[in-house]
Amino acid sequence: MSRSYDCADAQGRKDGIADAASSVRRGELVVLPTDTVYGIGADAFSPAAVSALLDAKGRGRDMPPPVLVGSVRAAQALIEDLGNYGQDLIEEFWPGPLTIVCAAAPSLSWDLGDTKGTVAVRMPMHPVALELLKEVGPMAVSSANLSGNPAATTAQEAEKQLGDAAAAYLDGGACEDDVPSTIVDLTYAVPRVLRDGAISVQRLRAVCGTVIGVPKRRSTASGETGDEAAQDGAEESSGAEPGESAGSPEAGADPAGEAAEGAEPAVKGEAAQAAPGEAPDAPPGKTATAAPDSGSAAAGESPEAGAGRGPAA
Repeated sequence: MSRSYDCADAQGRKDGIADAASSVRRGELVVLPTDTVYGIGADAFSPAAVSALLDAKGRGRDMPPPVLVGSVRAAQALIEDLGNYGQDLIEEFWPGPLTIVCAAAPSLSWDLGDTKGTVAVRMPMHPVALELLKEVGPMAVSSANLSGNPAATTAQEAEKQLGDAAAAYLDGGACEDDVPSTIVDLTYAVPRVLRDGAISVQRLRAVCGTVIGVPKRRSTASGETGDEAAQDGAEESSGAEPGESAGSPEAGADPAGEAAEGAEPAVKGEAAQAAPGEAPDAPPGKTATAAPDSGSAAAGESPEAGAGRGPAA
């Protein structure tokens, strides 16, 4: 039986975070609010939990979820190379609705699906999401909805679609907007937008200079758009942001989007089908080189519990 907590109430939020953290550590799924849409998340380092997340949404390994983090330091532990502009984009837009796709640190022994060696990472701007992420560490998070259905913008909508698939629901109120996170692939010399979202190409270009936008869709004889990558990347409009499915999380959603948030790309240069805008404990999937992150993060950030599962940042 799923449990729901009203995070607008101080005690409800405290109890909800504690229950959600315990659930994640047990390998269970939880639903959390993000700054885009609601996301469904799991311990990023538990292959069984990530597999359960994909099953709950009705997705396959070809659509890996993005990963949500509670601090920049935690993200740096997961990424091998930020490229030429990753640090600048992080400083300008995090926490916020920007998911970056980078080469994953090779020492990570996790299984998010068919990522082709990449990971989609986002730090959401939502107090409840950040509190949970700092408690449990990086989470694989996709939009809190069944694949193909609209992204959930309330905890009630998420529960209606996912039911008992999630052990706990953190109700942070209705989302102010359902626009997913923008997904940018940094594995090329020139940044490429894989999904249009809350941060415009113009704002990205103000930071990076040249940025390749999502190609305009072309009509086909069947009436469908010709640019499948752009179409897939926007399908669920959530992402992990929740939600974001990506090389993985708003995850689809930017749920936490990132997940959470619509779908996020799972491979370099390709957008995966959307999940919200946008997402712990140490089962077999933790990295071999990780050391607990006990110091404070740079720029006044709080260290994220569980960040040590990745290589030292």
